[in-house]
Amino acid sequence: MSLTEEINKRRTFGIISHPDAGKTTLTEKLLLFGGAIQTAGAVKSNKIKKSATSDFMEIEKQRGISVATSVMAFNYKDTKINILDTPGHKDFAEDTYRTLTAVDSVIMVIDCANGVEEQTKKLMEVCRMRNTPVIVFINKMDREGQDPFDLLDEIESTLDIKVRPLSWPIGIGATFKGVYNMFEQHLNLFDSNKTKIERDIVSIKSVEDPALDENIGEKAASKLREDIELIEGVYEEFNPQLYLEGKLAPVFFGSALNNFGVQELLDAFIQIAPFPKSRTTDLREISPLEDKFSGFIFKIHANLDPKHRDRIAFLRICSGKFERNKFYQHVRLNKNLKFSNPTSFMAQDKSVIDEAFPGDVVGLYDSGNFKIGDTLTEGEMMNFQGIPSFSPEIFKELINKDPMKTKQLEKGIEQLTDEGVAQLFTQQPGNRKIIGTVGELQFEVIQYRLKHEYGASAEFQAKSYYKACWMTSEKPEKIDDFVKRKAQYIATDKDGNLVFLAQTAFLLQSAQTDYPEITFHTTSEFKRELV
Repeated sequence: MSLTEEINKRRTFGIISHPDAGKTTLTEKLLLFGGAIQTAGAVKSNKIKKSATSDFMEIEKQRGISVATSVMAFNYKDTKINILDTPGHKDFAEDTYRTLTAVDSVIMVIDCANGVEEQTKKLMEVCRMRNTPVIVFINKMDREGQDPFDLLDEIESTLDIKVRPLSWPIGIGATFKGVYNMFEQHLNLFDSNKTKIERDIVSIKSVEDPALDENIGEKAASKLREDIELIEGVYEEFNPQLYLEGKLAPVFFGSALNNFGVQELLDAFIQIAPFPKSRTTDLREISPLEDKFSGFIFKIHANLDPKHRDRIAFLRICSGKFERNKFYQHVRLNKNLKFSNPTSFMAQDKSVIDEAFPGDVVGLYDSGNFKIGDTLTEGEMMNFQGIPSFSPEIFKELINKDPMKTKQLEKGIEQLTDEGVAQLFTQQPGNRKIIGTVGELQFEVIQYRLKHEYGASAEFQAKSYYKACWMTSEKPEKIDDFVKRKAQYIATDKDGNLVFLAQTAFLLQSAQTDYPEITFHTTSEFKRELV
């Protein structure tokens, strides 16, 4: 099969939502339809002691939330689908932001009762930055919720994107009878007692078909016809190009928990979602159709399998063909590496692959060579751009509670911060370790993983810092002078770059005024030039 054919077969997307909207449950059902798994896990059910397939970390199973991005691949109707299931919790937003750099489109899950929530807005902003195509799945239609038209209005006004329904619910909650598929003009009838994949589809030529009244009753059929007429009058025809440009969001309705409305979503997705797209580097635009391989690391995970203490770097392939046991250029380290066991994923289940193509996500066993944002090529010295790392919002000092386990603690915090769970800053004298995060929950995850994966006991002591700022200047002597004067607020990051830990917004502003020759950066994007 040619490179073009391989690329055209692939769809790589992320699933995003506010916590508890049903994102992980939807992921499960997509895998069910793809035949990748046989039974779905119940994320929060006490009756079924089986966790969701994509929630593989022990703390995720206990808390019933996703705290790390999972990568899953499956085939459906001759299409290779790569799903990246992201954390919904705001404390892990940075992991989600990085993951969005590795996808070509997004499915956004919205709870029909809660509508557009705070985290949904933030995630949408990231999608808008890259004009990422978005499909909306309005979930939990078998429960009481808002009127579908009100939900569409809210999405348009709050998320600033035009919408076009491609399926439409018949009733809601107790009156929910099914979904009319406007994209392919057929009716899918709902039965809340069904636990298997929904197959009860009635083919009708249009909403005027008498078969509609026979299946759902005259009253519901009449209401559906009114709704469809209103939709056709208010919303423009679905324009695939506007969707691909990130200006129009097709909308589907259903109930992920009941496997309902998911097949309509999946069938439409493989038809309209984009193939792997071009990517920007510091030198030029990279087309997926280029013969030479290139890709970037967007995630690192230690102890994917705690029994084997493995560390895996997740590589998004951007161009050419990736081959097992072939040497590739690690641009930052300027050295050649080859990989004897590259893997594809079904959550924590891995299988070794011989080759992979643009759009695929491959796991590379890593002995410490990789950092998030690293680029691999067939020799060209370039770096893929736009993989964000922001100044933390919460800072705490890491306190070792068991001096006998100092080595384990240092190895653990080194690996966990390599993953991007948090940022590590070291202060002198005393080699004190300051951990910076976006949210409080990250400290709980770090503490738990240090204990259970590395056998190290630690606690955290709050520090009153406002921002971590990296410093650059064309006059190195100015930075030297600043470091001498502000020694107690200076630290180094993992790459040895100097960082100013400003206590307040006022003190940061004062430093900027007093040292105009120094640029204080609140994101680490600039670091690629320094490393």
